[in-house]
Amino acid sequence: MNKQRRGIKMKKKKSMILFLLSVLVVGILAFTGFHGIKIGAYRIKPFTETINRGLDLQGGISILEEVQGSKVDQKTLDRAIELISMRINKMGVSETLVAKEGEKRIRIEIPGKFESKEILDTVAKSGELKFVGPDKVTILTGKDIKDATAYLDNDNKPTIGLEFNDAGKKKFAVATQKFIGQAITIYMDADELTNPTVEAVITDGKATISGSETLEVATTKAQIIKSGALPVTLKAVSVKTVGATLGSNALALSMKAGAIGILFILIFMLLYYRAPGMIADISLILYVVLLLGAFTAINATLTLSGIAGFLLTVGMAVDANVLIFERIKEELKTGKSIKSSVDSGFHRALSSILDSNITTIIAGLVLYTVGTGAVKGFALTLMIGIVISVFTALTCTKFLLKLAVEMGLLSKLSHFGVKRG
Repeated sequence: MNKQRRGIKMKKKKSMILFLLSVLVVGILAFTGFHGIKIGAYRIKPFTETINRGLDLQGGISILEEVQGSKVDQKTLDRAIELISMRINKMGVSETLVAKEGEKRIRIEIPGKFESKEILDTVAKSGELKFVGPDKVTILTGKDIKDATAYLDNDNKPTIGLEFNDAGKKKFAVATQKFIGQAITIYMDADELTNPTVEAVITDGKATISGSETLEVATTKAQIIKSGALPVTLKAVSVKTVGATLGSNALALSMKAGAIGILFILIFMLLYYRAPGMIADISLILYVVLLLGAFTAINATLTLSGIAGFLLTVGMAVDANVLIFERIKEELKTGKSIKSSVDSGFHRALSSILDSNITTIIAGLVLYTVGTGAVKGFALTLMIGIVISVFTALTCTKFLLKLAVEMGLLSKLSHFGVKRG
């Protein structure tokens, strides 16, 4: 008998230690995420510094360019987008958006930049691709290129394959004979793309360039070489400057609204569900930390629509906990023990939670597929949030609730708001 009591006490003590450790871990993660922490010379930045802010939150420039001409195929438009992205990024601008909008338009959004003339001049210039020999004389230009592709060779190394047109074939044969053993540098405007060494005389108009770090890098270079220059003529049909004051106000107000909304949810859960509500609050705090951490990990850019999606998923995360607690209360009213009611409550709530969240994910996928710009941001935030909310509800809430039952924190029907019949 004493041995059995000792075993129960040990189990209760172990559950209490695990519960307190879990709460401590969630608290440390939350503090680190929202305030940052410094460990020696290393500093972990808070979410306010690691999450990229979109145009509507920090201000910047939004440009809509339209391709001139009646017929523009998808490949040509993709090359134009790639080249524009490269040009803007070389200006030292990060977190830019260069994307197709409609059939013939390209949307360019640049947070933190306010000199529209500089951006327009950079985007609109046609550009010049050239092959330059060691004697600084131009050998070939983009007009001499027939095709450029990227692939993995037999040794699984990223390689760029070049094919020249008839004029380029003759010029390149002469150049490779003249500069064998020396480097021929390929430039886009004044920027060096690659600097391959001539290893043999090439007379068939086909050459390969090795040395790229990854296949992605090789693909980007191949696309730039193939385009030769900006393959289309662009005309700016809309140029909007979002003021920095508007951006900072929007961010401050959004953060304030989000904080107030989450605080009200935490208080409601605590007052309505008491001890289980406190566990739901801990799970909800972990959910917020994990979601913002996911935004940081995938280098997402947060916009006002993204914040709206974030707050919506917070409500859905609470909804999962509400379903679980209500199912547990129903089980308790049938006369089951607290432990078995918790197990049955989670089991019964599972199908409802999955059904509601899966349908929302499907809606998010549709929005992400057919939407553009802000709609895509909202949809992505929504889908990531739903996945994490289901995870925290079915793992964190369940784990803490079972520990609370085992340690005696939830030992009476009144702790769940159930009166004895």
